[in-house]
Amino acid sequence: MHIISKKRLREFWSEFPESELALRAWYRTVKHVHWKKFADIRNTFNSVDVYRRFHVFNVSGNRYRIIAAIHFNTQRVFILHVLTHEEYDTDRWKADCECD
Repeated sequence: MHIISKKRLREFWSEFPESELALRAWYRTVKHVHWKKFADIRNTFNSVDVYRRFHVFNVSGNRYRIIAAIHFNTQRVFILHVLTHEEYDTDRWKADCECD
């Protein structure tokens, strides 16, 4: 998959350095997969969820969340948000990505 954009991950781990290893591992994994449907994602990350048209990845034992839009036809993953668990729980990300 082509990930757009790693910059969001770097910005997050610069603020939360303890997240860097887990986010890099997520990136490496996603970069080398070829998903065709949600079941393929679930085979790679069993804790991924779907909220409307977005995929929510639990990272580092649920400490962080990556909200992404995945386009199977173009093999692109668009990272919309990288959040702490606490930020995720506020649900503000839903308005930011026009989920509501």
